[in-house]
Amino acid sequence: MGPSRALRPVIATPFPAAEGQPATWRPIPGGLTAPAGFLAAGITAGLKPSGNPDLSLLLAPEGAVCAGSFTTNRVRAACVDLCAERLAAGGGRARAVLTNAGQANACTGERGRIDSLAATAALAERLGLVPAEVLICSTGVIGVPIPIDTLIAGLDPLVAALSPQGGAAAARAILTTDLVDKQIALEANLGGRRVRLGGMAKGSGMIHPAMATMLGYLSCDAGVPAELWRAMVQRAVERSFNAITVDGDTSTNDTFLAFAAGEPLSPEHFEALEAGLTAVSQHLARAIARDGEGATCLLEVTVEGTASDGDARAIARTVCGSSLVKCAVHGRDPNWGRIVAAAGRAGVAFDPEVAALWLGEYQLMATGQPLAFDRPAASRYMRERAAGAYLVDDTVAIRLALGDGPGRGLAWGCDLSDQYVRINADYTT
Repeated sequence: MGPSRALRPVIATPFPAAEGQPATWRPIPGGLTAPAGFLAAGITAGLKPSGNPDLSLLLAPEGAVCAGSFTTNRVRAACVDLCAERLAAGGGRARAVLTNAGQANACTGERGRIDSLAATAALAERLGLVPAEVLICSTGVIGVPIPIDTLIAGLDPLVAALSPQGGAAAARAILTTDLVDKQIALEANLGGRRVRLGGMAKGSGMIHPAMATMLGYLSCDAGVPAELWRAMVQRAVERSFNAITVDGDTSTNDTFLAFAAGEPLSPEHFEALEAGLTAVSQHLARAIARDGEGATCLLEVTVEGTASDGDARAIARTVCGSSLVKCAVHGRDPNWGRIVAAAGRAGVAFDPEVAALWLGEYQLMATGQPLAFDRPAASRYMRERAAGAYLVDDTVAIRLALGDGPGRGLAWGCDLSDQYVRINADYTT
């Protein structure tokens, strides 16, 4: 793997709130447990031969609602089906989620479901909950079952470690091939009341979510009706986790779970809350893309002028996912033809004769025609954002204008290096 890189801190973004007052979501420490009432823990239970942390737990306050988004891969781990079933049967009510790292527990037959049921039942007993309130996520090698006796032996120390300061430990305990943990917390004043959002995620390879291996969790200390929360979360997922790609592979285990619990929030602040929810989700999604296996930079593609936001996101994601574009970025080659060719195969109608294209500050196309540009400078722009060379920003920005429609969308990815091949060629050997 390449060298570990620290992720850039999230930048607080102002969002409009009710009564003309600005609701500024600002970053705070604490991660997943920054919101009031949430507890988390992460320990080394012996599930990984590496001896790294491998078992985590999030416990939400009483009365919490939970919304989930899951992989659409037809080959799904038993834990994914169990989570979806329990959320549907319980009307979006859940209190806890257990995550084991090291084993995906996918393609393990009936044992996969039996082990997921056993783990959640054993945890529910220790937490004083009913099993239906406990969810489970697994990540690791496909086809490898959970060493269930080892996991259950780790539950007592895991529960004992639950803490309002446990977000960082939980974020470390869900990692597999990740080089860095991924967590964030934001705070805003909504109607004179402090509201906090927290989140953590993991993912580095097999990333192309359709809801990649990715797991994401979010906490919120404001009460929101379950049906409304579910709609908010799904919109946030479309603009974040469903807008990233590393390698085009959709995982068997993709899961995003978002919990909300606390004093009910007044409806006039729902829009501002959703803006914060989206900001947290996008930060985590960007962090996953930046930590792509073998990656040296983050790739951000903005598309505007399409008929709809969905069309713009589809084109942006296709460009991000193009192996040829990713290789060109890695080679610091401003080969703009690969970008427009990828846009053209996204399945979205647009007029190529109006296309305009920018790489950073350098405009490469206008009205569908190439422009003269400083090729060495454009190449240097990409090179300066490679790992080890950037000072502030490691993002290679591509912008496509495809007309005068209202649609605008973003997608994130990373470059493709020889390290990606090496990491995945040796993954299980």
